[in-house]
Amino acid sequence: MSLYRNFLSVGGLTLVSRIAGFARDALMAAVLGIGPAADAFNAAFRFPNLFRRLFAEGAFNTAFVPMFSTALETQGEEAAKLLASRIMSWLVAAILVVTIFAEIFMEPLMRVFVPGFDDPEKLALTVYLSRIMFPYLACMSLMAAYAGILNTLGRFFASAFAPIILNIVNIAALVPLAILVLEDKADIAFWVAIAMLLGGVAQLALVYGAVRRANFVPRLGIPWPNAEVRRFWLLAIPAILAGGITQINILVGTAIASSADNAISVLSYADRLYQLPLGIIGIAIGTVLLPELSRHLSAGRNAEAAQSQDQSLLLSMLLSMPAAAALAALSVPIVRVLFERGAFDASATVPVAEALVGYAWGLPAFVLIRVLQPGFFSRKDTITPTIFAGLSVLANIGISLWLFPSLQHVGIALATTISSWLNAVLLALFLARRGYFALPAASLRKHLLTIASSLVMAGVLYLLAQRATAIFAPGAPFLTQAAALFAICVFGCLVYFTLVHITGAQRLGMLASRLRRKRA
Repeated sequence: MSLYRNFLSVGGLTLVSRIAGFARDALMAAVLGIGPAADAFNAAFRFPNLFRRLFAEGAFNTAFVPMFSTALETQGEEAAKLLASRIMSWLVAAILVVTIFAEIFMEPLMRVFVPGFDDPEKLALTVYLSRIMFPYLACMSLMAAYAGILNTLGRFFASAFAPIILNIVNIAALVPLAILVLEDKADIAFWVAIAMLLGGVAQLALVYGAVRRANFVPRLGIPWPNAEVRRFWLLAIPAILAGGITQINILVGTAIASSADNAISVLSYADRLYQLPLGIIGIAIGTVLLPELSRHLSAGRNAEAAQSQDQSLLLSMLLSMPAAAALAALSVPIVRVLFERGAFDASATVPVAEALVGYAWGLPAFVLIRVLQPGFFSRKDTITPTIFAGLSVLANIGISLWLFPSLQHVGIALATTISSWLNAVLLALFLARRGYFALPAASLRKHLLTIASSLVMAGVLYLLAQRATAIFAPGAPFLTQAAALFAICVFGCLVYFTLVHITGAQRLGMLASRLRRKRA
């Protein structure tokens, strides 16, 4: 299949996953709302996710995939399988050590992670939930490793479908909790934490089955160093540091937010909303692009690699800019329709919508980072993105500390957005400086027209939402609100795609032909 069709395949499954995730998040908001138990759960869930991104996304998506692709392309399947076995043995050992250490020392770790949790009961609940969910790290790290193998083999379905399994398990646990209406929010948080862990096990089982059917299951053994493993760690350690530096953003943001009541919950709900377009666009493109670039560069097909990156950049901006504009223009109606019920009342909608606006304008930057980083990783350069990630973190910390006293949760969201744009700009500039990235006048014109079309669409959406104020008022019928929001979004899409077509930013017929095109 063509690169665009792979994007569509992964993005389509990610869309299904995110829709199921919205159902899960709506149920979670209804049963937990914003408050001490919600803060404890969200802080506890962020902790294993921090290490998941550190080990799985840091090491495997940046160091392992290019090495595995090269071995598969130049040495054959057996050599690639042996490489995967050796490296995964080290991953499993590292995960076991981290998990045991974290389970033993969870309380002091949480005191560092959420220093603003002064309430002993709130801190104790956070520690308890963290111990339940931390083994989720092992499941997700192994799943990410198997997914890296499958993606390199061109089998994207299982890894893209796996998050749907997590959401199904979570929904199955949340529905009875919503029906029973338990009074003790700590009990609800406990059962949601159990569901998260079981969902991680189910995801791992699905992806393992796919690797097994592909006859590519790595054999795990005692990790021993050799030339390939040393080479992997030379690539992986900077990538893990880059991932670690990036996760400092989460650590610092959580630590700062913990000093304000409900701020962690507010930021978590807003984060989930902008993760929908980020997942569909950025993750889908990044998942497909890194193996694609690695294969082209390993075979010496530099022109094809440049073309893949150029197409990815155009597609990412074509989709992320209007998504960002829509989230900003419709923040209150979106939060109200998706979350406002049960324990999540009208007073919670406003701060979540404010944080969503702050995150929304960073969405194109988050997507661009996922498009531009493979330009370094596929060439086995993990140090340069690490440096840029470090500069981004320093900017994020400084801006967060500056803005939080006056803007609270909005300050943290804005700091994340500004620092992400800094990272994206640095990546683009240095790729261009090395001759790996160029933006011709024709492409620049298309990007500017895309931005202009998105801003016009945002204005139209905002005016429509203002005229529908009575429909989106607190307490209005849900079905009426949902239908109105859907209609406004559909109209916005029609406005946007009409504008990008007539301005020449992207001819829709050409886009459709790319999605249908078969790869030779």
